[in-house]
Amino acid sequence: MTEESDTGLGGVHIKYLLHCPRQLWLYSRGYRPEQRSDTVAFGEALDETTYTRRRTIDLGEAKIDWVTTGAVVHETKSSRTPTPQHEAQVRHYCLLLSRLGVNVARGTIHYPLIRRTVEVPWGDEARAHAEETERQAHEVIGSHQPPPRLPRKQCRGCSYRDYCWGEL
Repeated sequence: MTEESDTGLGGVHIKYLLHCPRQLWLYSRGYRPEQRSDTVAFGEALDETTYTRRRTIDLGEAKIDWVTTGAVVHETKSSRTPTPQHEAQVRHYCLLLSRLGVNVARGTIHYPLIRRTVEVPWGDEARAHAEETERQAHEVIGSHQPPPRLPRKQCRGCSYRDYCWGEL
């Protein structure tokens, strides 16, 4: 892996930035309550039992579920609702592969629980968007203070909720 491609950012960093910058800030400092989350455990079980003939591509911090011929990046999600965070995560993977010299075609997100796929285009506009997202993630991680909490109603289901909203 080249130094240029090793940004230290994985797909989780990008997903957390777009969900809640505070979550990214805490994650980057080693606070990882999602390891105790039933939702995360379910996602891992789904990942291990679907598309079992594929092979994970390990880029260090980033782990791509699999890549098919023609350099199509594939990501599997346990969610029933496609989100912009999922697309940003796939664009980040496309950016990392392109920095390694791979001529990336596009991304595809698989939602096996709803039997749906979402195509994620890759091109100059998507690359610029991915680089801007990466810049924002580095800015949040480099901050000395945590970003403010989101409104409580937006924290429903977040494994960081107890940390952010627990009684002092």
